[in-house]
Amino acid sequence: MFEIDNQRAIIDRRALMAELDGLAERLSDPTSPGAELVDILKRHLQSGREEIQRRFLGNSRGAQAGLTSAHEASFLVDQLLRVLFDFTTQKAFPLGNPTVAEKLTLLAVGGYGRGELAPYSDIDLLFLLPYKMSPYCEQVVEFMLYRLWDLGLKVGQATRSVEECIRQAEGDLTIRTNLLEARYVWGDQALHDDFKKRFRKQIVKGHGEAFYQGKLAERNARHQRHGGSRYTLEPNIKEGKGGLRDLQTLLWLARFVCGADSMQELVEQGMLTSAERATFDKALNFFWTLRYHLHYLTGRGEERLTFDLQPEIARRLGYTDHAGTKGVERLMKHYFLTAKSVGGLTRYVCAAIEAQLIRKPMLRLPALGILKKELGGFPIEGGRLTIPRGDHFAQHPIDLLRIFAVAQKNDVEIHPTAMTSMSHALRQVDRLRDDPAANAVFLDMLTAERSPELTLRRLSEVGILGRFIPDFGRVVAQMQYDMYHSYTVDEHTLFAIGILARIEKGELKDDAPIASTVVKEVLSRRVLYLAVLLHDIAKGRAGDHSILGGDVAEKLCPRLGLTAEETEQVAWLVRYHLLMSNTAFRRDIDDPKTIADFVDLVQSPERLRLLLVLTVADIRAVGPKTWNGWKAQLLRELYTRAFNMMMGGLNTTEEDRAASVIAILKQELGDWSEADLAAHAERGHSAYWLAFPPAALGRHARMIRAAEAEQRPLSVEFNVDRWRSMTEVTIYTPDRQGLFSQLAGAMALCGANIVDARIVTLRNGKAIDTFFVQDSEGGPFDRPARLAKLSATITRVLEAPEQTLEQLQDLPPLANPAARNFPVIPRVLIDNKASATHTVVEVNGRDRRGLLYYLTSALTKLNLQISSAKVSTFGHRAVDVFYVKDHFGLKVESETRLKALRATLMTVLTEAEPENALQTRAVTVDSWPPVAPSTAAQ
Repeated sequence: MFEIDNQRAIIDRRALMAELDGLAERLSDPTSPGAELVDILKRHLQSGREEIQRRFLGNSRGAQAGLTSAHEASFLVDQLLRVLFDFTTQKAFPLGNPTVAEKLTLLAVGGYGRGELAPYSDIDLLFLLPYKMSPYCEQVVEFMLYRLWDLGLKVGQATRSVEECIRQAEGDLTIRTNLLEARYVWGDQALHDDFKKRFRKQIVKGHGEAFYQGKLAERNARHQRHGGSRYTLEPNIKEGKGGLRDLQTLLWLARFVCGADSMQELVEQGMLTSAERATFDKALNFFWTLRYHLHYLTGRGEERLTFDLQPEIARRLGYTDHAGTKGVERLMKHYFLTAKSVGGLTRYVCAAIEAQLIRKPMLRLPALGILKKELGGFPIEGGRLTIPRGDHFAQHPIDLLRIFAVAQKNDVEIHPTAMTSMSHALRQVDRLRDDPAANAVFLDMLTAERSPELTLRRLSEVGILGRFIPDFGRVVAQMQYDMYHSYTVDEHTLFAIGILARIEKGELKDDAPIASTVVKEVLSRRVLYLAVLLHDIAKGRAGDHSILGGDVAEKLCPRLGLTAEETEQVAWLVRYHLLMSNTAFRRDIDDPKTIADFVDLVQSPERLRLLLVLTVADIRAVGPKTWNGWKAQLLRELYTRAFNMMMGGLNTTEEDRAASVIAILKQELGDWSEADLAAHAERGHSAYWLAFPPAALGRHARMIRAAEAEQRPLSVEFNVDRWRSMTEVTIYTPDRQGLFSQLAGAMALCGANIVDARIVTLRNGKAIDTFFVQDSEGGPFDRPARLAKLSATITRVLEAPEQTLEQLQDLPPLANPAARNFPVIPRVLIDNKASATHTVVEVNGRDRRGLLYYLTSALTKLNLQISSAKVSTFGHRAVDVFYVKDHFGLKVESETRLKALRATLMTVLTEAEPENALQTRAVTVDSWPPVAPSTAAQ
């Protein structure tokens, strides 16, 4: 079936048969060969596998490396099975003249039936019988299977008569598909021929359309199980969208529906071009090459191209770093572009099948109650929009966009034939870029209320979007090599457009209530949608993608028909699209100066509304687990405080605002006496009263009164806030040096991720420290057993703090070992202008267990007081911000102390970095935020 070079170097069947003949002569009972039969077979199997691996690794960059190895592995198993079959039927259970019922045929099915095997693939076998199982056939099957299992092979097997095969194929699509690929291996050839003849007549003939629809439905369900996108950053190369299984689906359709045993036969039938067949072959071999590397690297049937495996596979395949792009990013871009080409191939094959073999009724529009033959000037075929002739787009280039607009407006599909014609007419898109009418059509589709994401996705899949907007074409399949993002840049952008549309429709009002409200007040939807489309348009270029993206917006927006004012708004939003998240997640928004600095940059309520909605859409589109209630709450608070300041609502003094909070608190504590209220008010100071909402202050008050009454040295309380997806942990205990770091160590020991912290020392010398924590999945740390363990651990750590470091060192440093493959440049930023009362210290480094403990311990040793901490994690990268004072309660401004602070924190950050992977950076910034805040983590 396939040409195998130097077959005997893989397995010499004659030599193996000779060994087994000799074994049979030595055995008194060949039906009980003991371990010797398996030992002989195993030796030849292992030798063949080693030869295949040697050939593959010696030629893994060759044009046919993976696919050739798959054929060689299938050949090896074929030969082994044939020898074992002969030994079983001729030596162990010989029959001089078998009856019809004692005839047996061995068939390969599934992937093995195609003649393709990966190193750790299952071997799917069908023992085919003429009738029901006879005692003789049962002996043969059992003997062979036990030997195969003893060899360590993973065997998927079935024993069926021809009639059973036909009956089961009629009722089960999976069985029908497996039998479609059935290949004769050994045994009675006539029995195999009879089965194939009946299968074609009873199962295949006349059932092409049902099989076609069933396989497409099966494919769509499989795509959803594996993320629904071909651009996930850790793709399943076998089952994922655009992967190996999609190519195999095309082969199944060719065989069942078209009667073609190969893609070449589709070319000969005129249903596929030679270029398209070449694309199929390249994709098939590329996936098989990746699959072989995955199996050999992991020693198991691994099908996911995970972060920890990508760098080594890139190295093996010769992808090197150059032009500012890492080798691993070049590998993954090749993968994503190949997966995209598989989508194009699917369209071509489906178009050919539907055009020549399958006919459907025309579209019926229920609202009109009549059959329609055309929509918007486009004919309807099979219920979908198509074109009147093959050269239509060459004659009418604008219809390359307009057909999508008509499909979007009327909620109909576009026929695969039309999609195929588009892919062959992409050069015509170049004529549309400066056409005002074409740009107006595109802008209408982008801002339409119905399905903008789906429409843009269709445009991108066929290649029009990247050609119409070349800057978008540069980020197609652009990998973001980190553990924070889940998708390529283009896929992230399209998801963000879809999320924006859902916000507008009110579908996310429970998760993002403020954004769902203010989006209705936005003055220009065109500004908002274009800002979302362009916010990451400059990813992957040398320089700050936010600033460069703003430059792109300034050039593109006038072309699309935006006014000068709208263009300025879009460019500003793109340049500052990270401003709101950076401020909310990295700065103390209880500090009035943080809000003032933020308002100085945003300047207007309209920009604030636009920025909030853009930020929500951006974060939610990063990945399925990125958004949570805690982030939502921080953004809500920042928006509300900024809006109030813009409207003049924060002009009162700190003392006046603190007094207002205390008045509200007194209402919360309505059952307290005036004496108790006065005593508690004396314990706090303005910064404390303004750092927490009244409900939290009320909990603190009751906790403190109970602790003082009972003279408890330590009180720990938990408040689970499911709406904000976090748990508030409050500790009341005498203040002492290093308390915060010890508490942070206790949290780390229990697996509680700190996302925010407030550290307050009351006037009575007691600390009321509050930590906001989540579990590893970004949800509230709320299981009773875990809370009990955390409480006990806090007590133990405070009693013996010197043991904390030793306990942390016993834990694996990285929660996910794959994180070590991602470069992180440790960085320390020190800002003395972001706060009127504190020095703000921001550290960026590799996330690891106990990092917050190590950092806060270092700050404590430098005699610095930590007032609050903002803790963020972006995949493998930690961004922790501390508001600190010196032991006199002042900012840290001495250059000597600042230098020591930088050096000490850099030492902590670099301890988790692999050798020779460090480029350290420590800077002092004049103010927060800089002109266009940006971070590689986002």
